[in-house]
Amino acid sequence: MPDQALCLDPASFAGVTLVGAGPGDPDLITIAGLKALLGADVVVTDRLVPHELLAGLAPDVELIDVAKFPRSRFTAQEDINAVLLDRARAGKRVVRLKGGDSHVFGRGFEEVLHLQQAGVPVRVIPGLSSSISVPALAGIPVTHRGVVHDFTVVSGHVPPGYPDSLVNWDALAASRGTIVLMMAVQNAAVIAQTLIDGGRHTGQPAAIVVDGSLASERVIRTTLGQLGKSIETEKVRPPAIILIGDVAGL
Repeated sequence: MPDQALCLDPASFAGVTLVGAGPGDPDLITIAGLKALLGADVVVTDRLVPHELLAGLAPDVELIDVAKFPRSRFTAQEDINAVLLDRARAGKRVVRLKGGDSHVFGRGFEEVLHLQQAGVPVRVIPGLSSSISVPALAGIPVTHRGVVHDFTVVSGHVPPGYPDSLVNWDALAASRGTIVLMMAVQNAAVIAQTLIDGGRHTGQPAAIVVDGSLASERVIRTTLGQLGKSIETEKVRPPAIILIGDVAGL
């Protein structure tokens, strides 16, 4: 059965709620997520969270931007855990607000485990993952009948061949499914070459969706063989979702 805590009024939940804010457009947060946010005493947020959501908070809400605390662009997970624990133990209603979905490359479950081990009540309100919602908003389905029956969401922040990589790139290259790359702008060229070396055709369609769901969104159509060059030519910067597969050519 689902956790009954999710059904409670936000004001009655004293603990930490992990909320996925969705891909970027503030209207794409869930109703449950918005209710929790508006009932919070403390909001701990990342840099990809829609600013419009934060602007709507009451003046007495403590807003902690962990993209800037305690360092300029990187906050250690241990520091974030400590902030969540400190505010929750003070009896505050804490919302941990993350872009997309907290459990899709968002380290959300690390925070859940830390809080559970400390005896702090915690609940999760999922968000729309940008891995699926951004392509859909850009007119690209990750699956399509008669074209592809599977898709794989991959973190590209670690390149192929790197000792810390947990991705079976050979298996991905041999598959026929759609590949959705997140956090992969910097390593896209080497990833593309690895997939080509593994058997994917250089002419296979690819697409890059920059600033998905926002007014500044750009959709760049290319091929697997030209992916790295397209990123350079179009001056692509994160955040961007990269799709590889026949659906990118629909």
